[in-house]
Amino acid sequence: MTDIENTHWDVLIVGGGATGVGSAIDAASRGYKTLLVEQHDFGKGTSSKSTKLIHGGVRYLQQGNISLVMEALKERAILKRNAPHIVSDLEFIVPNYDWWEGPFYGIGLKLYDLLARKESFGDSIFLSKEETIEYLPTIEQKNLQGGVLYHDGQFDDTRLLISMVRTAEHLGATLLNYTQLKELTKTNQKIDGGVIECIETGVQKKIKGKVIINATGVHADTLRKKDLKTCTSLMKGSQGIHIVLDKDFLPGNKAIMIPQTNDGRVLFAVPWHGKVLVGTTDTALESYPINPVPKEKEIEFLLNHTAQYLTKNPKRTDVKSVFSGIRPLVSNKNSNNTSEISREHRIEISESGLVSIMGGKWTTYRKMAKDVINKASTLVGLPRVKSKTLHLKLHGYDVNSNNYEHLKSYGSDAILINNLYKENSSFKKPIHKDYAITIGQLIFSIRYEHAKTIEDLLARRTRLLFLDVKASLEAAETVGKLLQDELKKDNSWLHSELENFKTTARTYQIQL
Repeated sequence: MTDIENTHWDVLIVGGGATGVGSAIDAASRGYKTLLVEQHDFGKGTSSKSTKLIHGGVRYLQQGNISLVMEALKERAILKRNAPHIVSDLEFIVPNYDWWEGPFYGIGLKLYDLLARKESFGDSIFLSKEETIEYLPTIEQKNLQGGVLYHDGQFDDTRLLISMVRTAEHLGATLLNYTQLKELTKTNQKIDGGVIECIETGVQKKIKGKVIINATGVHADTLRKKDLKTCTSLMKGSQGIHIVLDKDFLPGNKAIMIPQTNDGRVLFAVPWHGKVLVGTTDTALESYPINPVPKEKEIEFLLNHTAQYLTKNPKRTDVKSVFSGIRPLVSNKNSNNTSEISREHRIEISESGLVSIMGGKWTTYRKMAKDVINKASTLVGLPRVKSKTLHLKLHGYDVNSNNYEHLKSYGSDAILINNLYKENSSFKKPIHKDYAITIGQLIFSIRYEHAKTIEDLLARRTRLLFLDVKASLEAAETVGKLLQDELKKDNSWLHSELENFKTTARTYQIQL
């Protein structure tokens, strides 16, 4: 175990989402002594609440932001090469209901293919009305003219994030969840470290670091103000929600993309883990809670729009789970409309040396990490080493991961989980009768993937809370007892854990 206090860290990263963990990988791969602290669990915020797509961003093409689309398409291909166990090709269909939509969207998607060049996942093609119905049997057929099929990437966001955490650790970085940066310390007005606190024990430690990177996403202004109280707020959070429905609303393996809803959003209906994920919305927020709750108008918006495009109209009782994420947008003085704010990232260095990386999107996390470590290392004179992440295979890398069936996203770690089954046959038992998630998967996550709570296991190491709130509540006690045994906790801890999980689960539940 690394002596946290007596190590003089080269890079201290605050924030354990995609950007923070990506930065830890980049820094550690260059040989820099790297520490990351996250006050909740890895990916607890925005990084677990995505539409589960690794994509160039058709919407940014509509906005004319060609450079962002090209960057994202390049990163999409890099990620599929480096994490084939988690990132895969998904076919999308844009249904056409007006005569002009086929040629209009077809040309746009041909441009999308062209921008991807040799990194394309497959060519877009025009579909007849009959072909569109064949691929999407539940699509609304009234006035349907045909469709356009194109390719993009899909992933499981927190399974990728945990793979990234393990990658950073293999490279020598230290990553701590449930550890908060309480304050920054300075010498001669320059940041030289900080005080961190273990949330569970309350133990505080003073740490020294050459450079501190603020990768706290939508909460970046909070840390910027710890550094300088009078600094101008830059973050403009926007909430996006998703609803999860049973597979019979969209059978098959194709996704639907609606390029223009009546509020200007792109709407997706995506097959994911045997369910259908529908999203998203765009609602400006004034405050950024760690468990954001969907607004009534957002739920109605998604239900109404889904009903417009599918023959089976979803009701509130059909929603298995609903989740809300907050996009970390960097304020644009020229626009109050959050849907028009660019998803490009921005790096700011304060006078005292705090390096803040803000904005961006999941797909471009590697490029963001490379850019911020380039700037941070130059700022404090660390040895000049080029980024090594372009060809860096992520933990679990396995081109044959399809052979592992429901353990596919673990990649080569599926072998270790299968070994656990051999060690104890009861580990093969599912935690819920309707889902394939096993006790062995949870034991593996507790032992090797920093899982410390019921929520960690049911929301992020597995995705049961996102897929089915009711089932996750039914499994909670079994999961809690597993944790209690593995972590050697008492009954009062278990009681508290179960209550905490029930409180969190309510934020994923539609009130009927």
